[in-house]
Amino acid sequence: MDIKKPVLYIDDARCRNSYSCVRVCPVNAVEVRPQRDHPLIHPERCIGCGLCYVSCSPKAIEFRNSRDEVKSLLSSGRKTAALIEPSIASEFDDITDYRKFVAMIRSLGFDYVHEVSFGVDLIASRYAELFSTAEGKYYITANCPAIVKLIEKGHPELVPNLAPLVSPMIATAMVVKGLYGDDVAIVHIGPCIDAKDEAKNFKDGKLVESVITFIELRQLFDEFKIQERLVKKSEFDPPYGYWGALYPVPAGIIQAGGIKRDMVSSRVITASGKEDVLEAINDFDKYTDTIHHHFNLFFCHGCLLGPGMEHHREKFRRRALVSRYAEKRIATLDKDLWQENMDKWLELDFSKNFTPDDQRIPDPPAEAINEVLKIIGKNNPEDELNCGACGYMSCREFASTVAKGLAVPEMCHTFNLKNKQEYIETLRQTNRKLAETKKALKDSEELAQREKEVAQNTSDMMNNMLEKLPTGVVIVDNNLKILHSNHSFINIIGEDAKAIAEVIPGLAGADLKTLIPFNVYNMFTYVIKEDEPVVSKDVHFEDKMLNISIFPIKKNKMCGAVIRDLYSPEVQGEEVTNRVSEVIDKNLEMVQKIGFLLGEGASETEQMLNSIIESYKKRSTNKNNH
Repeated sequence: MDIKKPVLYIDDARCRNSYSCVRVCPVNAVEVRPQRDHPLIHPERCIGCGLCYVSCSPKAIEFRNSRDEVKSLLSSGRKTAALIEPSIASEFDDITDYRKFVAMIRSLGFDYVHEVSFGVDLIASRYAELFSTAEGKYYITANCPAIVKLIEKGHPELVPNLAPLVSPMIATAMVVKGLYGDDVAIVHIGPCIDAKDEAKNFKDGKLVESVITFIELRQLFDEFKIQERLVKKSEFDPPYGYWGALYPVPAGIIQAGGIKRDMVSSRVITASGKEDVLEAINDFDKYTDTIHHHFNLFFCHGCLLGPGMEHHREKFRRRALVSRYAEKRIATLDKDLWQENMDKWLELDFSKNFTPDDQRIPDPPAEAINEVLKIIGKNNPEDELNCGACGYMSCREFASTVAKGLAVPEMCHTFNLKNKQEYIETLRQTNRKLAETKKALKDSEELAQREKEVAQNTSDMMNNMLEKLPTGVVIVDNNLKILHSNHSFINIIGEDAKAIAEVIPGLAGADLKTLIPFNVYNMFTYVIKEDEPVVSKDVHFEDKMLNISIFPIKKNKMCGAVIRDLYSPEVQGEEVTNRVSEVIDKNLEMVQKIGFLLGEGASETEQMLNSIIESYKKRSTNKNNH
C-alpha cells in the first residue's frame, strides 16, 4: 500500500488560490501563509473528509492514487477479492444491471467480488447489542473514518465514547479472509477517500491491502476498455447482505440492526453532513446527560454522495436509487441462508480500540484576535457582520484562525471589498494623471516635431547659403574627419577633393589629412587641442596662396575654418575688405546658426571673421604707407 503521499494534497501548479479549501475544512488542516504561494494541507491534522477535494473547482486538490497498486496486486499471481460498497446504485446509475457491474469488476482480473452489505449486517447487529447493554453510557458510531479521525484529532476527550467496533469494510474483509485464506489480496472499492487511511492503519494494511474510489474504478474501466455491452451478467459472491444494502443512507445501518427509529422509543440520533455533524459532536460533548441518545454520524450526507464519487448532487434522487436497489436485492434473498451465515460469522472478533491524537491548535490570545479584527476593519463589535462569506461562523472565529496563522485577512469579503474600492480610486487617479501625462507628452512630441522641422529647414537653408559662399568653409571633428564642407572649399583644394565629392557629397567623413599638407592640418590639430583660434594665416598650397582662419566650435571636439584663395580676382586689392565685410553682413547669422546646431554659439565664428577684416585693414594701411 502506497503510504508515501498523504491521503489529500494540493497540486500547486493547478492552484488558483480561491481558498475554498480553507473555508470548508472543519479542522483547520489547510494553512495559508504570506510566505507561501499556495495553501498547504497538514496531513497530521487532516481527517480525510474530502470537502476540500469536492469544493476545489480548479481540481488542484488530489487524493492518493491507488490504481497502480491495484494493478500490481492483480498481476501478482495471488487470488484477489474486490469489496464493493452498496452505494454503487448511487454512483453507477449509468449501468443498467448490477450484475453487469459485477462482471465488469471480474473483467479487471478479480477472482472474487463481494458486497460490503453483509459486513454492514454483521456490524449493525453488534451495534444493536452494544446499545442495548450500554447502561447509561452513550456511544458515537465508528463506521465513518472521517468521523473517527475528527474525534481522535479534534475531540480526543470523546474517544472513549467511540463505539469499539470495526467498520463494515473491515468486517467484510475479515469474512473474506475466513473464506479464502490469509493469502487472498483484498481491495476495497467505494465512495470514501479516507478509507485509504483506514485500511492502512488497520493491522498495518495487511487485511485490506488497497483502497480505490469509484472515480479510480471508472478510470480503470476506461484504461482496460471494459464496457457494459461487452460483458455477461455475473452475481456477487456469497454471503449476501440483507438490509445492509441500505448502508449508503445515513440511517441505513440502524435499520439493518433492527434498532428502533421512532421519535419516542429510539435511543439513536442520526446526523450527516458537515454542519449537522459538528453541531452533533458539540452537543454530545456538552449535553449528553440531557440528550440521552447514542449518535450515528456520517460526515458526508451518507455514502450516497461520498467525495470519491463523480456525482455530488441530486441527493434525493440517489437515495431513491439506493432504496430501489435494496428492494431488488432483498426480494431474491434466501433469508434462512442469510441467518445461517450471520450466526457463523458473528463469532469473529469485531472489536477495536481508538487512540486520542490531539491536533487542536491552542486559541490565540485576545490581543492577537483583536489586532486581526482591526486589520480587517472590525474596530467595534457592531462592525462584525458575521456574514459567513469567509467560511467561518463569525468575524471573531475568522480572526482567531488568522491569528493562528491558518488564514489571511484577504479571505474577508468586506476587507477585500474595501481594499478593492481603495484600489479602484487609486487606479482612477493614476489613470487621470496618466491621461494628463499622455496629453503633455503628445503636446511635447508635436512641439519637438515642429522644432525638428524648423531646425531641418534652417539647416537646409544654411547649407544652401554655405554652398553660395565664394569663401571655402570646412568643419572637422577631433580626428580631422570632415563633417561638412562647401563647394568653394572643394574647388580650392583641387581635383582630388572634387573626385571624392562626386562619391561623398560635402566630403562628409573624408580624412582632411589626405587632402591638405602637413603644415595646414597641423594648424587644425593645434586649434582642437588648445582650443585657441588661428587667424588669417597665409599658406602656399600648390599654385595658390591661401588665407586660412581656424576657430574652435566645440572644445577639443570640433573646429571650423574659413579659407580664401588670395590669387583669386575676387579677393585681390582693397576690395577684399569690403567683400569680406559684405560676406560677414550677409552670412554672419547663418554661420552663427551653424555653430549653434553643432553645439556651440557663433561668437567664435564672428570673432574670427572680424579678425579677418582687421587683418585686411592693416594690410591696406601698410600698402598705402609704402
